[in-house]
Amino acid sequence: MNILVTGAAGLLGTEITAELKKRKIEHTGIDIDVLDITDEDAVHTYFIKHKPQSVIHCAAYTSVDKAEEEPELCHRINAYGTENIAHACSEVDSEMIYISTDYVFGRSDDTPYETDDLLAPIDIYGKSKLAGEEAVRRHLSKFYIVRISWVFGKAGRDFVKTMLKLAQTRDEISVVDDQFGSPTYSLDAARLLCDMALSGKYGVYHATNEGYCSWAEYAAEIMRQSGSPCRINPIPTEQYPVKTVRPKNSRLSKTSLDLAGFSRLPAWQEALRDYLGSF
Repeated sequence: MNILVTGAAGLLGTEITAELKKRKIEHTGIDIDVLDITDEDAVHTYFIKHKPQSVIHCAAYTSVDKAEEEPELCHRINAYGTENIAHACSEVDSEMIYISTDYVFGRSDDTPYETDDLLAPIDIYGKSKLAGEEAVRRHLSKFYIVRISWVFGKAGRDFVKTMLKLAQTRDEISVVDDQFGSPTYSLDAARLLCDMALSGKYGVYHATNEGYCSWAEYAAEIMRQSGSPCRINPIPTEQYPVKTVRPKNSRLSKTSLDLAGFSRLPAWQEALRDYLGSF
């Protein structure tokens, strides 16, 4: 199978291309220097020429706060760009895996979301990713929509690196304790996504590491596992000024993986330990 990975230089795309190479699966990794996904003609030309059998679409606008300042750019990449990829996939009969997010939901209770729960994003980023999901559904029947959250990994910036850097110069860090979800280790997610790409088990999935925590609990575990003496001070969202209203409930149920016969990802604490051990 010839698999195309968009956003291949990013946090998740880097791990996916590495995993495909490890499995000796034919693939091509591209980023914006090769193909601007917002250029409809360029996308069409690329797909007609290369005819990938499957596309893992990781390319995205991911700066949640900045999206509030650049809504048009965010929508152009996450919605229009994704529609270009989905349309091109339909033209060459390619399968597509679209990487989505917990931000497509918007409840504030503590119940984990199932894949078919009401989609009600509360910010620009979430709305743009939902528009991407809708584009995939509109153009394709052979697709996977995979929602992940709180991604961390070697390539690029993440919450773990940010906490460790702050801990070098601070005795205490204030972190919100009323937003809950699951971290996702890019290496674990990449392995699952490669399994999906070869499975033919199309559908909508949630694929985060096992277990739930608040951002403050996550930060405290980072300090514990790294041996840092830095203290984490739990605070409510209202005391942490940000430009974007973030969902308080980002818990994603993994029942979808069970029903399709996919293995769940390891516990997030185990994934964090593996990640810190790779430094």
